[in-house]
Amino acid sequence: MAPRQDDSRERMTILGEVNSSSFVPWIRRHADKLGLSQDFFHTGADRIELEVAGPVELIDMLEMGCSLGPIDVWVDEIQRRIVDPVATSHDRQD
Repeated sequence: MAPRQDDSRERMTILGEVNSSSFVPWIRRHADKLGLSQDFFHTGADRIELEVAGPVELIDMLEMGCSLGPIDVWVDEIQRRIVDPVATSHDRQD
């Protein structure tokens, strides 16, 4: 599937008591359901860092889901920053 013009790549940092052993698989499952690609850079008891790519609206939905999270986590804060817009095939004219 080709990236759409409104797709984005963002770094998401989730802070709190995040119990990464259960939360990371939960995030992967929900990101997959939303059709978002994800790469995890740090997983720990107090912080999870990942990069997600896809439509901004779906990244927003993932953030909302993560803020509520599974019962065994407590999310204090979610930080997001745009890493790089996903390039689309019509952006380059070679």
